Amino acid sequence: MKVVVVTGTSTDVGKTIVTAALAVLAGASGSVVVVKPVQTGIGDGSAGDVDVVTALSGCAVEEWVRLDEPLAPDTAARRQGVAIPSVAEHAERVVELARCGAWDTVIVEGAGGLLVRLDADGETLLDLASLLTEALPTDTVELVVVTSAGLGTLNHTELTVGALRARGLEPAGLVIGSWPAGPGLAETCNLDDLPRVTGLPLLGVLPAGAGSVSPAEFVGLAEGCMSPRMSGDPGA
Repeated sequence: MKVVVVTGTSTDVGKTIVTAALAVLAGASGSVVVVKPVQTGIGDGSAGDVDVVTALSGCAVEEWVRLDEPLAPDTAARRQGVAIPSVAEHAERVVELARCGAWDTVIVEGAGGLLVRLDADGETLLDLASLLTEALPTDTVELVVVTSAGLGTLNHTELTVGALRARGLEPAGLVIGSWPAGPGLAETCNLDDLPRVTGLPLLGVLPAGAGSVSPAEFVGLAEGCMSPRMSGDPGA
């Protein structure tokens, strides 16, 4: 049993594509389900993140809350006039999935960055991750931080990792969610600097546009661009 919590240094850094890649790797050695506790910005009929994940990976998905406007969940819910579950309720559901025996790996994708408010009480993915580590056995929960490649990413990544460590949560590593076809000086330097300044391994680098390839091509990308240790196979 393993629970992988995927967070990002900001929005639009590639969390959903990385989540799909992690699902591909985990699915190669066992059963996997991807959970999106809160999805915003689907009022115009746009596909949600779980739709993208299942199209690319073919894995089972669950989405628990849908909100129309592309805003932080607490703001979107308030504007829409709806009540949304608390982070504690989300944590209970994740724990139930992890313990039910149907899944070897449960992957939880956050919304936006680590400190985006997920409920009306202002609790965040950081709070959700803390609750999961308290409820589940030691070493069951892993945290993956998805970051961008370019200028500014060192600051954003250090802030995110620092917030996790302040809660006693050590991330498994970093993934660059969208590597440009023509990287510049900043991107090239950041390949070395991101692990150096955070003390975390770089678990993968996914190319820009990875989400637009066919499912078969995506499997090859995931296997080629992500670390084997994220497969869920203890021997990897």
